[in-house]
Amino acid sequence: MGEPGRADEYAERYARNVRLDGVGAEGQRRLLSASALVVGAGGLGSPAILYLAAAGIGHIGIADADRVEPSNLNRQVVHRAADLGRAKAPSAAAAVARRNPDCRAEAFAERLGPGNARSLVRGFEVVLDCTDNFAARLALADACWHERRVLVSAAAVGWGGQLLTVVPAEGNPCYRCLVPEAPDEGTVPTGEAAGILGAVAGMLGAMQAVEAVKVLLGAGRPLARELLIYDGLSGTFRTVRRAVDPACPTCGGGGG
Repeated sequence: MGEPGRADEYAERYARNVRLDGVGAEGQRRLLSASALVVGAGGLGSPAILYLAAAGIGHIGIADADRVEPSNLNRQVVHRAADLGRAKAPSAAAAVARRNPDCRAEAFAERLGPGNARSLVRGFEVVLDCTDNFAARLALADACWHERRVLVSAAAVGWGGQLLTVVPAEGNPCYRCLVPEAPDEGTVPTGEAAGILGAVAGMLGAMQAVEAVKVLLGAGRPLARELLIYDGLSGTFRTVRRAVDPACPTCGGGGG
């Protein structure tokens, strides 16, 4: 595993991964050759990026058009105070390089939308939706479904959040089966208006990384037909069954 002369370093770095059921040495080699795109290097994307790098994902794409601001630092742990004013995508890519030299981080300092979403996701095996608005989420979800890329999507606000995985396959609901259109502005709480605990975003982002690793390894069962909902104040999780919408214009009633 790895370059000549680095066998001991590889063995030590990934020892805890290799011991896991469903990983092993072959699974770790798979992760080192795998690719994941993280869209949004903020509260969700920060822990997702760091844990994907720590797991040894060989190619991590990071897409974000924003710059690091002081208000980001309560939750966006991939960035440092020294990164204030820096574009988030290259800031996060630099953090990947510091975390794990085995990973190649590719920065896309651009805003995702219908015009570029499909070309962005096409080069990656799994896509993590760490965006903070429905327009971007829906554009990304449509692109992933049409390009047959697994999408791991999360949202967090206040003391809670939710997580789901969209697997483009017969009988599975797409994202628009759950959210057909972007809700009217002001009807859904945002972190800017309602606040957000950094650790809540961190937990949801870390769970996205777990789902992505499962998908890449074919381990366990992804949340392909459920929505996982977390309430931090009560310390509870619950799952809600997601159903295929027979009239969905994106998936045509499941499976594309």
